[in-house]
Amino acid sequence: MQAPLAKRIWDAIAAPFDGWLMAFLAGIFVMSMLVLFSASNQSWHKIDNKLVYTVMALTVMWIMANARPQTVMNFAPPLYAAGVLLLVGVELFGVTVNGSTRWLNLGIVRIQPSEIMKTALPMMVAWYFQKYESTLNWRHYLVAVALIAVPGALVLKQPDLGTAVLIMGAGFFVLFFAGLSWKIIIGGLVAFLASLPVVWNLLHDYQRRRVLTLIDPMQDPLGDGYHIIQSMIAIGSGGPWGKGWLNGSQTHLDYIPERTTDFIFAVYSEEFGLAGNLLLLALYLGVITRGMLITARAQTLYGRLLAGAITLSFFVYVFVNMGMVAGILPVVGVPLPFMSYGGTATVSLAVALGMLMSIGNTKR
Repeated sequence: MQAPLAKRIWDAIAAPFDGWLMAFLAGIFVMSMLVLFSASNQSWHKIDNKLVYTVMALTVMWIMANARPQTVMNFAPPLYAAGVLLLVGVELFGVTVNGSTRWLNLGIVRIQPSEIMKTALPMMVAWYFQKYESTLNWRHYLVAVALIAVPGALVLKQPDLGTAVLIMGAGFFVLFFAGLSWKIIIGGLVAFLASLPVVWNLLHDYQRRRVLTLIDPMQDPLGDGYHIIQSMIAIGSGGPWGKGWLNGSQTHLDYIPERTTDFIFAVYSEEFGLAGNLLLLALYLGVITRGMLITARAQTLYGRLLAGAITLSFFVYVFVNMGMVAGILPVVGVPLPFMSYGGTATVSLAVALGMLMSIGNTKR
């Protein structure tokens, strides 16, 4: 007997989604709605916008999960080329806001091309290795490094150190899963550490202040150190069980800056405490573990490289945001995945996870 129409429609919608990933993401979504309602001073407008962003994210995730990885792979070179051209356009005609030139005005919309490269770069490097899978040698790794360095340098020039690190990190993860030698990785790390004095001199003044503030935030408690000090107070005051939903004093007395976006984890920690943090970490760990399982089971080199890069990039997003809010990393503009308020980051992450599901769905 034929199943009811409603069930058939639901099965068609749910089919491409990975059940485990969706369960973990659903848990994160519920927590994000609770903490956003509190952080925004119970603003239903932000809740409505968050729901709109979520529907958009689920839509693009469904589209990407339905697309075959081999089909998506063919778009990697033109997407990468378009992203690089847009970054060059930012350099030549970009819009400057607060001293940084990161946006390009296209007339009807203003875009940030570096967001495109977060997905386009690992796709391109994975496509390149897939193309030369049977003849890979050290020259191909050099070409891959160049593919990573070009957009990375353009984003650094804006300047946007945080996004540049995330973009180049995604490319490095592809190299890692492609079999980059540990000797080269360790040698590169040693070379980087040795070059830190030179890197320090190349940093902008505000970037140096962020590093110095990380070491001693009390040297400027009302200026550069304010963000870290207030977020650390909020996290510590949450204790084991938190102050309770809607009862965060640091939050509702407006001590936590950017509390709906970059510093939303401080709000969450104050109200839900260590127990809530452990639950949230478990959900993020579930996403990462599932992503690594999909990586291990990928049927093609392209699928394995891209799935691994997406999963480890997701980990870096979580680690950097929580580390920033907890005062163990410099303050950079990295949102907490699917928790922070904002549409661009949510949709771009949904695209990446949709591709991850598509790789997991591919049996041959």
